Amino acid sequence: MYNRFTCTLGTFYYFVCRGIRAPKELLLTLIHRFIWPLHCGQLPIRVIMSEGEVFHEKQRLELCAIHALNNVLQEQVFTKETADDICKRLAPQCVVNPHRSMLGTGNYDVNVIMAALQSRELAAVWWDKRRTVQSLCVDKVQGFILNVPSRVSLGIVSLPVKRRHWLAVRQVNGHYYNLDSKLKSPVCIGNEADLRTFLSEQLSPDVAEMLLVVRRDVEEYGTWLNSDDLRK
Repeated sequence: MYNRFTCTLGTFYYFVCRGIRAPKELLLTLIHRFIWPLHCGQLPIRVIMSEGEVFHEKQRLELCAIHALNNVLQEQVFTKETADDICKRLAPQCVVNPHRSMLGTGNYDVNVIMAALQSRELAAVWWDKRRTVQSLCVDKVQGFILNVPSRVSLGIVSLPVKRRHWLAVRQVNGHYYNLDSKLKSPVCIGNEADLRTFLSEQLSPDVAEMLLVVRRDVEEYGTWLNSDDLRK
């Protein structure tokens, strides 16, 4: 049975969610191919520079938070090593760090993203969904990081495992792009009006959330809101 499966994290989840003990060979191969290379910083990150020089990191394991950060900054700033260092600083006394996966494959939480942005003199503003996206002053926002539900699948089979996924959106050369690391390449959203429509659609499910990536002065004075909304 094991030989019929490609050794991926999805395969591992397949056994876990069904309460089946994973074969020893699968666990050893998983460690050899993914966990150990990640620990040593040897697992490469795929980067696509598409037409117009749009930086786009592709998905690796559960590193979507790192990909979202780098994609929204449009350069490879953060790595698994830097994210793990942030986790240790956030919870230095914890044996099992609450800000990442216990498997060491990533799955970083919002605290890691916020700390990472702070190290770049930026801030993450949590969007209040009671507001409409029309109240956004998008000229003051460097980018958007969304947290959305994500399916876990094994090939064409969807697994009953609830996961969360981080993705980035930002403007490059006058156009807004969806830089989701699960996409094969960046998807052009369009102009500012198209962006507002896209964000409204993404935030329509109650479970979706959004962070605004802004300069610290923009966070301090709240100028990421339109002036009329700022006075309310």
